[in-house]
Amino acid sequence: MEISPEELKKILDNICRKRGLEIGTDGFSIETCRSMVAVMDSDSTGKLGFHEFKFLWGNIKKWQGIFMKYDRDRSGRISSHELAGALAEAGDLLVRRYADQDGQMDFDNYVGCLVRLDSMCRAFKTLDKDNNGTINLGIEEVRLLRAMNEKCSQQK
Repeated sequence: MEISPEELKKILDNICRKRGLEIGTDGFSIETCRSMVAVMDSDSTGKLGFHEFKFLWGNIKKWQGIFMKYDRDRSGRISSHELAGALAEAGDLLVRRYADQDGQMDFDNYVGCLVRLDSMCRAFKTLDKDNNGTINLGIEEVRLLRAMNEKCSQQK
């Protein structure tokens, strides 16, 4: 069984309501769910299989933990000051991806990480045709981005 973005939204919204998560939302936007599916859909079906969903859910739980840690006033929102800490900790997750087994990142991996981040930011800006901070991707654009990601991963 595979999960579409619309089904993912229903699942995540239901979980948010049932668990009473203190994260300042009663659910996720369809745009966010589409983005999550596009990024996690490793077999390009436009849907998430069990293992893809499991991986996504693990990430959501990590991100939620970081969010809640830095939402110091428990408002369900993070201020720009709180955001800086949350992004720094999320950056630690990037270090784990590019670091060696001792948790150290050499200059080569550091530059590789920054190049990929820069590439993603530039791709996003190119695709953000309305310059409103959101993008809508067709299946071909998703496939192209996935192919670029795989090529970068193989070069690592």
